Amino acid sequence: MTDHAKTGLMWGGRFTEPLAPEVGALNASFSFDRRLAAVDVEGSIAYAVALRDAGWLEAADYDAIVSGLAAIDEEFAAGTFQARPGDEDIHTAVERRLHELAGAPAGRLHAGRSRNDQVATDLRLYLIRSIDALCEQVRRLQGEIVTKAEGHASVIMPGYTHLQPAQPILFSHWLMSFFWKLERDCSRLTAARERTNVCPLGSGALAGNPLGVDRDGLAASLDFTASSENSLDAIEDRDFVCEFLFAASLVQTHLSSLAETLVLWSSDPLGFVTLHESHCTGSSLMPQKRNPDTLELIRGKTGRVVGHLTALLVTLKGLPSGYNKDLQEDKEGLFDVIDTLEVELPIVADVIRRLKVNAASMARARSPALLATDLADYLVRKGIPFREAHRAVGRTVLEAEKLGTPIDRLPFSVYREAHAAFDKDVYDVFDVHLSISQRTPKGGTAPKAVAAQIAAARTILAEDGA
Repeated sequence: MTDHAKTGLMWGGRFTEPLAPEVGALNASFSFDRRLAAVDVEGSIAYAVALRDAGWLEAADYDAIVSGLAAIDEEFAAGTFQARPGDEDIHTAVERRLHELAGAPAGRLHAGRSRNDQVATDLRLYLIRSIDALCEQVRRLQGEIVTKAEGHASVIMPGYTHLQPAQPILFSHWLMSFFWKLERDCSRLTAARERTNVCPLGSGALAGNPLGVDRDGLAASLDFTASSENSLDAIEDRDFVCEFLFAASLVQTHLSSLAETLVLWSSDPLGFVTLHESHCTGSSLMPQKRNPDTLELIRGKTGRVVGHLTALLVTLKGLPSGYNKDLQEDKEGLFDVIDTLEVELPIVADVIRRLKVNAASMARARSPALLATDLADYLVRKGIPFREAHRAVGRTVLEAEKLGTPIDRLPFSVYREAHAAFDKDVYDVFDVHLSISQRTPKGGTAPKAVAAQIAAARTILAEDGA
């Protein structure tokens, strides 16, 4: 016969040999899942309550267990917890330490509970709190966006499609486009949180709990909104991790898009914005350089964040039903994504707050050609079908290119030749403020429409306490 003392493993009763060292290294996860210590202790205390209430723990044993768990929680919080070679994961580490502190009663805590439902519970608790923290950071970034937009409400810039100048828009309109991207991100994170907020504790290894514990009571004690409906599904489900990683990947994608745009706009010859020096670095060779490394790093991390989602989906797609050790691969990528966003979001908020908007550079970049669509709209208002108007304006653009003349300085004869509906008032079209002011329907770039966007955004932030 063998025992734990011989194998060094809490599950080693039927084994006669210890794990090979290299297998132990492969199997171990304590180095990264130790961050689950607080929720592991919290879940263990809740389970101790459930066992006591179900009649499986005497008061003295219960008190010893809860006292020991509280001490372990304090050790992790203070950074004084001492890991041991046999601590293959956070759960075995806590259980080992509980045996040291509480003695024999510690052995009663695991009755009816598996590491399968334990880790699923820990991960859900941890992720719920991480989502809450990330949503707060997204809200702060949104707040900086709104404040910056309000402070530059009348600045006009070229809008782009395909990286080509397209139509004039307000800078505040461009900036507010990221508020709404982030608003969708908040919605997705909130929805992912809702489906994460289901308690698997009391599911055992896969078949359920045999000791009559109150699973709904367990869920309520841990602030879950519900308990899982099927014990097998509960222990193998990692949909909630995938959902979060998808939502987080879109947050990261939006941050990358914002970063890329600001990198372009802060470069010569555009110079639409100037990044604060605290967000730039210099060159080891070229003394004049002021590099947007912060934004480039945010852009660069997007591949890794998206990669973690892909990696987990590929892991899950090959698993048979039930718990499989492959599921240990759900954590490192998840933790890395959480850590990445927790670092980036405050930085991006500060980038926006300290961003200098160069209205004069934006004005110099505007050309009359940005108002070509307004020329077509001019003809539409005279009853000309849009496609016919589009062709007519295209001819004037081509003629301006041939003559090397800005489109607003073409002789009137050129306009009249392009279409008989052009009249002498055609030159009034080249008033950029008029162009902007006409786009008043909801979502447009007119000052009134942007002001409405900002007001709606302020209401959203106020309702969320941001």
